[in-house]
Amino acid sequence: MPTPERTSLAEIVAAGREILELSGPGGLTMQAVAERVGVRAPSLYKRVRDRDALHAAVAEASIDALTTRLAGSGDDLAALGDAYRAFAHEHPEGFRLMFTASAPEGALQRASEQVLRACSALVGPDDALDAARLFTAWATGFLQMELAGAFRLGGDVDRAFGYGLRHIVAGLSPRS
Repeated sequence: MPTPERTSLAEIVAAGREILELSGPGGLTMQAVAERVGVRAPSLYKRVRDRDALHAAVAEASIDALTTRLAGSGDDLAALGDAYRAFAHEHPEGFRLMFTASAPEGALQRASEQVLRACSALVGPDDALDAARLFTAWATGFLQMELAGAFRLGGDVDRAFGYGLRHIVAGLSPRS
């Protein structure tokens, strides 16, 4: 009779996301995940090939969580920006992991669909990709700096994000 499975891939990935947020990418090890799910590290290899695969699975789960969050914003680019920022604040290490080689391309493409739709609604399909890249580059850069504590000149960072977001959306909006 085969030994019953003591953990699932979903449990491994959930534990990995928790560990990532508590300990950063350096703490996301097979041993740490095994301890969290209550198995020995070699048991994880039945579900996850190696540490790189673990990081990829955790990155994909983080991106999928962001995709779900963005889906609630519809085609409102400002609401997407606010949702993106809220996710980054709630899951800063998962947010950072999304911009590493660990992030699966398919998951990133799924996450971009909502922003592409919103940009297409604003600028039309011919310019949607360029607009989405502008929006994403600005928001990601702002958030990476914010999470790193790089805004040290004083002022209200929430206000600055809102200012930038309003101006990006206005700049992309058609002129009447």
